[in-house]
Amino acid sequence: MSTALRTGAGRDVDALDAYSRTVTRVAAKVLPSVASLRVTAPVAGGVRTVGSGSAVALAPDGYLLTSAHVVAGRRRAAAGGSASFSDGRQLPFTLVGADPLSDLAVLRVVADDLAAGELGDAATLRVGQLVVAVGNPLGYAGSVSAGVVSALGRAIAAGGSGAVRLVENVIQTDAALHPGNSGGALADGEGRVVGVSTAVVGPGIGQGLGLAVPVDATTKSIISALVRDGRVRRAYLGVAGGSRPLPPAARMLGGAERGVEVVSVVTDSPAARAGVRPEDLVVAVDATTVQDMADLQRLMTAERIDQAIAVQIVRGGRRRTISVRPAELPATTGPRTGG
Repeated sequence: MSTALRTGAGRDVDALDAYSRTVTRVAAKVLPSVASLRVTAPVAGGVRTVGSGSAVALAPDGYLLTSAHVVAGRRRAAAGGSASFSDGRQLPFTLVGADPLSDLAVLRVVADDLAAGELGDAATLRVGQLVVAVGNPLGYAGSVSAGVVSALGRAIAAGGSGAVRLVENVIQTDAALHPGNSGGALADGEGRVVGVSTAVVGPGIGQGLGLAVPVDATTKSIISALVRDGRVRRAYLGVAGGSRPLPPAARMLGGAERGVEVVSVVTDSPAARAGVRPEDLVVAVDATTVQDMADLQRLMTAERIDQAIAVQIVRGGRRRTISVRPAELPATTGPRTGG
């Protein structure tokens, strides 16, 4: 074998060793903070198991982060269960709060010495970056898989009881995810939790295409609200629509390229009461440009509930401003849109 070939093979071995050491280091850091969940519901004469999943310890004092659909689905509203940790402890958990519209939930166990995961920032991720998934796939507790960030900026619909909202900037990964991984950690190469595993696309055919809710500034504010209040308050206008290019004349007036075309208006909603109509193009809210429903969703924060806001629309080729007072999106119902 030539020196060049031996040198090349040596580099490949070194690269594999470096990869292995990174995954091993991340697993050692993250595994103690990940719990396996057994979800139960009361039945006559006792309880029955209704599902399983994973969770990540947020703090030593017993708070856990998981996916809302694991513990707070339609058939699991009163669910409790137990969380099993890598140190052998099995502790009952209670549901602190769930937000189906972001697919996040916070649980609590009675403990003051949990190994808390370090939360990272998914905004720093890049396509091709190494990520490690830790969870409870198919009931196999403490399983680790590794892969890369396959794509960023995906969006998935989440919600329940009629209310649907897009979860933005979802992480797509080829790290193996299976049922039971939901609620588990997706960590970067430094062992920081940058995502919460939430879905496997195409069971049976979608292996290698997993999705995780990003851990970022928005996620952290949702977690804080769930810990503090047990719920997340959101405003809503009551419109459904989609992005479309603005007519040339309207583009010249404001400079924006696109707006949200209103397809339908919920009866007796804040938008309906303010006079918003189908075919209106929403281009701004309180002087902030709106180009798609994700933009509109982001602006419907708790601070805007019952506060008059200026919604700029294009109607008949002309811009006009309508004052709308958003209502609070009910926790159990709402329009089939985030706006």
